[in-house]
Amino acid sequence: MKMKALIAWTVLLVAAATPAPAAGTITVKGSDTLVILAQKWAEVYMGKHPEVKIQVTGGGSGTGFAALQNKTTDLCNASRKIKAKEIAACVAAFGGPKPTEYKVAVDGLSVYLSAENPVKELSLEQLDGIFTGKIKNWKDVGGNDSPITLYSRENSSGTYEFFKEHVLQGKDFASSAQTMPGTAAVLQAVAKDKNGIGYGGAAYVTGTGAKQVPIKPSSGEPAVEPTEENVLGQKYPIWRYLYVYVNPALDKGEIAAYLNWIRGEEGQQVVKEVGYFQLPAQWRQK
Repeated sequence: MKMKALIAWTVLLVAAATPAPAAGTITVKGSDTLVILAQKWAEVYMGKHPEVKIQVTGGGSGTGFAALQNKTTDLCNASRKIKAKEIAACVAAFGGPKPTEYKVAVDGLSVYLSAENPVKELSLEQLDGIFTGKIKNWKDVGGNDSPITLYSRENSSGTYEFFKEHVLQGKDFASSAQTMPGTAAVLQAVAKDKNGIGYGGAAYVTGTGAKQVPIKPSSGEPAVEPTEENVLGQKYPIWRYLYVYVNPALDKGEIAAYLNWIRGEEGQQVVKEVGYFQLPAQWRQK
């Protein structure tokens, strides 16, 4: 009996010495595209709910899914849908249910050029040729006689994967493409390089010295700008939903309240203020 009591007391001491996660802390990790929006959401929400602490970090959608699987984040931000193998890994880690997917905003994935670049529009076919390395000079798409400099995202980025799938039709990027650690870095590089071209979220371009170029769905159609009307009307050809994924076991209490707020009127107003596009009404509470 004395030995059992000693073991129980030792376990109690170890448990007491192990720090518990801070109450009211929500961790968010993943998409760099979503970082500025997620940070603004957190700032506004914490201002209304000072008892809740929200920690936001980026790293890319793939990094977020890995953290979700490893249970080192509560929420995973993603600029692409979760893959089957990521679902399987999460199911194994969670011990049953797959992650719950929430659409949280809409993005017109923009193509960035330097403000000094005279090119006024590009087609999806031309973008394919440029980023796969078939088109190497701006004169071939109506610009100056200058070599094209490609700026891309790292392969853990959901934006990289979305662009590769939907614009390059699964083909590899040209080996000359310079990999940048985030959307902001892509824009900074393009703004300083009159021959540069890059891509990323619509909310980043304002005040950078770069411009968004209108895109033609096909060579015979008019170019379309990534405006709210064109993106929500699905006229702009490179649009996507932005997502948050969560372990269903955690989707309750403060986390559920925060997710509901994000998809409600106040959270969607933040979406508009940051520069993305508000979620259509039918998706706000699903």
